[in-house]
Amino acid sequence: MNFVNTPTPDVLEGFCLIKSLEKKTTAKGLTYLDLVLSDSSGEIVAKFWDYKENMHSHFGANMLVKVRGRMNEYNGDVQFRVERIRECTESDNVRIEDFVPSVNRTGEEMLEIIYNTIETFDDKNIRKIVKAIIEKYEDRLVYWPAAFKLHHAMRGGLLYHTLSILRMAESVCKIYPSIDRSLLLGGVILHDIAKIEEFEVSSTGMATGYSVDGTLIGHLVKGAMIVEETAKEIGVPGDVAMLLEHMLISHHGIPEYGVAVRPLFVEAEILSQLDTLDATIFEFQDALENVQPGDFSSRQWALDNRKLYNHGRREISTDVNLD
Repeated sequence: MNFVNTPTPDVLEGFCLIKSLEKKTTAKGLTYLDLVLSDSSGEIVAKFWDYKENMHSHFGANMLVKVRGRMNEYNGDVQFRVERIRECTESDNVRIEDFVPSVNRTGEEMLEIIYNTIETFDDKNIRKIVKAIIEKYEDRLVYWPAAFKLHHAMRGGLLYHTLSILRMAESVCKIYPSIDRSLLLGGVILHDIAKIEEFEVSSTGMATGYSVDGTLIGHLVKGAMIVEETAKEIGVPGDVAMLLEHMLISHHGIPEYGVAVRPLFVEAEILSQLDTLDATIFEFQDALENVQPGDFSSRQWALDNRKLYNHGRREISTDVNLD
């Protein structure tokens, strides 16, 4: 943990995230907090003894706090004994991105790229419907993750994943001039939009589970529902909306991955293939990021249980050039 020394010997303090918290009672009936604290360097088990909720503040998981206390050993493990704790304030000037996995661009920067791209669509109806949906969800898009686990399960991951595919799709349009650019890019921008309804996400930008809507309906069908509803609200013709709806419900490619129908026109197929490609590249890079050149990763169940090899010819990173 990135704690620093205070003027008092052995006393440390610093900012961290409460990763988990449980209120417990000792054998003598005294209340204490059993915590896991984390920052960019790792995490540590902590205890806050003699906790009194009417005297101390209320604390919860995913809260940024400043703590002061001492390291000690319990049953052979190092733990942190909290002596003082408070919630972070604006004057502390700490960023949540420094405490949870986050992409290397701000949500606002990525959202601006999305809006600028939408303005280049030559189909006014696709431009209208895509813009209306993005405006509806923009407050959450700036920090929403792309997954509960696996690819782009990080703060800002949804826009990051979307923009990665968008850049690849723009290149495809340049190579194949017969591709309907507005349709393909519109489908790319909207393909995972219903993940905003699918996940329960804390203020940290990390998914904590699936919503009831996400469990019962899922983001493919829910995304098509959002497109249909928005099209009716703003007066976009149903045949245009239907093409986007098809791209959303088919973009996982095959029935085993939850699609209602396989892609049946070329823009839908391109979206499906690029979505898979971006997710796979991320999984490879993420698995190998801490593997030494010449070594193999552990088995990756999301990649057919393969052990992956780091050939060492390039520095491995999940970063993407979105410019």
